[in-house]
Amino acid sequence: MAHVPFSVIIPARMASTRLPGKPLADIAGKPMVVRVAERAHLASATRVVVATDDDDVVTACRANAIEVVMTRADHPSGTDRLAEVVERLALPDDELVVNVQGDEPLIAPALIDAVAQQLAQRGECAISTAAHAITSPEDIFNPNVVKVVLDQAGRAHYFSRAPIPWYRDGWAADARPAARPLPPTPVYRHIGIYAYRCGFLRRYPTLAVAPTEAAESLEQLRAMWHGERIAVMISDAPPAPGIDTPDDLAYVRAHWAELSAR
Repeated sequence: MAHVPFSVIIPARMASTRLPGKPLADIAGKPMVVRVAERAHLASATRVVVATDDDDVVTACRANAIEVVMTRADHPSGTDRLAEVVERLALPDDELVVNVQGDEPLIAPALIDAVAQQLAQRGECAISTAAHAITSPEDIFNPNVVKVVLDQAGRAHYFSRAPIPWYRDGWAADARPAARPLPPTPVYRHIGIYAYRCGFLRRYPTLAVAPTEAAESLEQLRAMWHGERIAVMISDAPPAPGIDTPDDLAYVRAHWAELSAR
C-alpha cells in the first residue's frame, strides 16, 4: 500500500505540576519541545507543528525554525488543543494527524510513521494508537501502566488501569503481584501516541465526557463510548521514556549525552 501523507501536531503546555516549565527544559542546548519536533521531523510527516498557549514556547520554536501555533489556554485536554489547530490550519477532514506528546524527546520516528500508516489502512477507524506486550507482573498490576485489550480485528476492545484481561485461574486474590504468573494470553501496555482523522478531531470537542473516561481518567475511552473505533498497532519493543519528573529529565539528559558521545 502506498505511503499516505500525514502531519504531526505536538501539544506543549507550560503548566506541568510535577515539572513546571517542562517544554522549555534544556536538553543538550535546546528546549525539550524543540528536541521533540526535531525527532518528529525524522519521520515521514509532511508537516510538524507545535501547539502551545505560551509566548515563551512560541519564541523558542521560532528561534529554531519550528512551526508553531498559539492556541487558547482553556483547553481541558491535548486532544481539544489539536482540534483547535486543525481548524486554525484548515486541514481537510480526511487528512491524518499524529499527536506526539511534547515530553518525548526520544520518541522513535518509525513509531510515528507506523501509527499513521496503521490508521491509513483502517478505513473503519477514526483513531490509531500503539501497544506492546507486558512481560513484568509488576507492570500488569501497576495502575499507572495503562492496559488495552484487543478484538479479533486488532482494534481496541477496552483500555484500563486495571490488569486486563483478568487471569482468573492464575491470579489468586491474596497473592503478591510479583509472584503472579503471566497469563496465557498477552497483556498489552498502551503506548500514548495517537493518529486521528481530522474529521474526528473536529467532532471531539462536542462529545460528552464518558462515564468510563471519568472513572479511569483515560481520555481515549470517550471516543469508544461514542462508538468510534481505535486501531492498535503492536510494537515489538516498549517506547523510549517520556519526561514527567526531574528524575526523568536527568535520565534523558544523560542518555542524550551518551548518544552524542558515540
